[in-house]
Order: sequence, then C-alpha cells, then structure tokens
Amino acid sequence: MKNNLIAIGDIHGCVKSMKALWEKLEPWSHYTHVFVGDYIDRGPDSKGVVDFLLSVRNERSCVFLRGNHEQMLLDAYERGDAYNWMMNGGESTLKSYGSDIRVTELPEDHITFYKETKMYYQTESFFVVHAGAPPHQTIQKSIDDESSGQFFLWGREHLNVYQTPWEKTVVFGHTPRPSPVQRDKMIGIDTGCVYNRMGYGKLTAVVLPETKFIQQKSLD
Repeated sequence: MKNNLIAIGDIHGCVKSMKALWEKLEPWSHYTHVFVGDYIDRGPDSKGVVDFLLSVRNERSCVFLRGNHEQMLLDAYERGDAYNWMMNGGESTLKSYGSDIRVTELPEDHITFYKETKMYYQTESFFVVHAGAPPHQTIQKSIDDESSGQFFLWGREHLNVYQTPWEKTVVFGHTPRPSPVQRDKMIGIDTGCVYNRMGYGKLTAVVLPETKFIQQKSLD
C-alpha cells in the first residue's frame, strides 16, 4: 500500500473545525485520508461531524478508524447499557441528534458508519490506529493477538517507553497533548480540539511521509 496518507486526529463533535481543516488539506486531496476515530462525544455537534464525513467520503479516498468513543456508543447500542458512554460524553452526542432520543433511535446510516469503522490502517511504513500499539511486541504480533484490540482503542502505555520493537511508525490519537508527539516510530496527533485549555484547542492532521503537520484552531 502507498505511504502517501494524511492522518486526522480526534474530532469529538467539532464539525466547524473539521470543515475548515478539510479545506486546508485540499493540496493533498489525492492522498488517502485516515481518520483516527473519536468523531463523537464531548463537543457540540457529533451528528454534524458524521453527516459531514458521510458527505465527503467519496470526494477523496477516506478510511475511518474506530475510537474508544465509537466503541462505547456501539456497546450502548448493542447491549442497551449506556451508563459508561454517558459518563464519557455520550450525552452531548445524543443531544446533537435531538431531544429525548435514545441510542437505539439513531439514524441507520450513522449506526452503519460506526459499525464499519476499522481497527487500524497500515502501509509499508506506517501503522495508523486510534490509541496506539502495545509497546512490548511487534506490530504484526499485536495484529495477530486478539487481545490487542483493547489497546488499539484505549492504550497509553506506549507513551511511557523509550524503545519499542515496532517495524514501522505508529500514528495515533486518543491522548491529547498541547502539540503533536514526535518520537522514534511514534507520532501522536490528538491536540485536544474539544478542550478549551491553554495549549489545546487544535485539530491536527499529519501529511505522510513528509511528516508535515496541518492544524486548525478550534472554531467550535
């Protein structure tokens, strides 16, 4: 698979920021756009984010990965227990779909979108995933190990190690930082678009293999 890709960080309901960033990425419209997940929760318009992504997915080559927030929504949808999701920003997502709506009443095309999100995307040089990859083993071993799915969605331990046996660079979101993480075989692009704190409040994309960061200050 070609290495020419753009990885786009956690959107969290910030649709105005996403639309503005999309325009900034026009010069690389022929690249594969890989979204690292967490399209929903916490921000003002999760429904609007998914509507936008569905409307542009055929304009450019797009890959939508699953974040832990999409997983919590799907768990609530399939099990009928929304407590964990509600505790993690699900209430703002439901509110964006309308007052008094339940997770089981979300639009069918949106549920299909959430269900069809992928766990990872890889090329010869890059492995893109929501949270990260287990730092104690090779990427291939993690792919073959079913238990790694939880780490792909939730893991953070890789941020605390200095060396990994990874065969390629891992590109991830999930853990917000004031600026992108750039370390050996590691690029983190969650810059906390949804957070109104000093240093955060930016939506970040990285153009690869150039490692060029494109940012949009939060408009939401």
